[in-house]
Amino acid sequence: MSYNYAAPEELGISSAWIQEYIDVLESSHLATHDLIILRKGKIVFEHYWKPFHREFRHRMYSVTKSFVSLAVGFLEQEGKISLDDPISKYFPEESKNSHPYLKAQTIRHMLMMATAMPNANYFKDQPADRVVHYFDKPAMGAKPSGTVFNYDSEGSFLLGAMVERVTGMRLMDFLKDRLFDKIGVGELDCLECPGGHSWSDSALLCRPIDLLRVAEFCMNKGEGILNEEYVTAATSKQIDNSHCGAGNKGYGYQFWRYRENSFGFIGMGCQYALCLPDQELILVYNGDNQGNTAAQSIIFENFFDMIACRIGEPLPPAPPVNTEGLTLYHATGEKHVALEQQISGKVYKMEENPMGITEFSIVFEENRGILRYTNAQGQKQLPFGLCENVYGDFPQQGYSDRVGSQPGNRLYRCAASGAWVGKKNLFIKVQIIDTYFGNLNINIGFEGKGIGILMTRNAEWFLLEYEGFAGGSYE
Repeated sequence: MSYNYAAPEELGISSAWIQEYIDVLESSHLATHDLIILRKGKIVFEHYWKPFHREFRHRMYSVTKSFVSLAVGFLEQEGKISLDDPISKYFPEESKNSHPYLKAQTIRHMLMMATAMPNANYFKDQPADRVVHYFDKPAMGAKPSGTVFNYDSEGSFLLGAMVERVTGMRLMDFLKDRLFDKIGVGELDCLECPGGHSWSDSALLCRPIDLLRVAEFCMNKGEGILNEEYVTAATSKQIDNSHCGAGNKGYGYQFWRYRENSFGFIGMGCQYALCLPDQELILVYNGDNQGNTAAQSIIFENFFDMIACRIGEPLPPAPPVNTEGLTLYHATGEKHVALEQQISGKVYKMEENPMGITEFSIVFEENRGILRYTNAQGQKQLPFGLCENVYGDFPQQGYSDRVGSQPGNRLYRCAASGAWVGKKNLFIKVQIIDTYFGNLNINIGFEGKGIGILMTRNAEWFLLEYEGFAGGSYE
């Protein structure tokens, strides 16, 4: 399906409001990848922050859960399940020794995130089969399902595994047949998790424009393809979740509720499709702001206040939004300081540290630096731009490929930038921009012949080798 485009003013939105909104995102130092605004079926704004582009299949993280909900809706529509079936009906062997609360847990309660058992961490536990892992939970903290909201990503995964078990199809293949081909969505993919299942709580890969189309399908109550009763229930409040934050206005069937009668597809790091049916308005935003607890509020509240709540009648023509120079976030500060000449190329012998780094040095060139270090894998180097991004592969080996949490042979593509944030303080920002997203902050302070380093990571289950303090000196 190809979209129609219109100037914002034709749909009652001022280009100046969008400009102000983007200026807020940029001044807040958000790592934005793309932004699309649709009103009344027409795109009034669409932009991709370089190096991202329209055809990039973006990792959507927990947006995947909302797609699982749609798949469950199709199963119910076809009479293959009832939402009030216990989940154990579809996993009799795996659940035979489970807690009674878990055996009685219904599909509806799982859709509502009102599950019976405490959360588990399959990344940490490293199970051979994630379905088995879900049913093998300790009893501590068990409660009857349907009682209280408890964000259960593992439960969303299990719903996806149920779809695959009932249909005998991969989750994305099932949705392609039932939905995607009918509404003009392109080729979507989903990574996998242990046991051969789709990683159905976190690993959808799709173009932002395809996320927009699915969001519009939901805002249009299923468009006669999926029954309106299910879509309405899925996107309406089914349970209170206010204890998760003041901005939350309830939870549906794998959809979040917010102010202005809106509902959202929500994924880690700021993967969003926010639907406002009353205004016939949709915002799609993708980025990687993991670790920034204020990011969602900045993106949502400013969109509500600066755009959604100001919409009215068509406006006179106006200059378009200026998107020149919008590229992926990079470190900001001073490009050069006098200290560079003293420390460039000096090899620091490091004291014992959590990262296992034994040697560390930085070579400065005109517009970039090269970070060199030795860790348990051997000698590494990472080029970075000075007040700009340099793109390449992050040098750590052995990260997951298609199967999450399992060692693989991937080198993740990254953007790396650095800037002096003081006369003796260098900040380096690494952004993983692959089928996995994550970011690494490296703060370096110099004093005489000594060096102090703090590394902090924000990523699902990688960059674990890059977290903690380290100190050293050169001869």
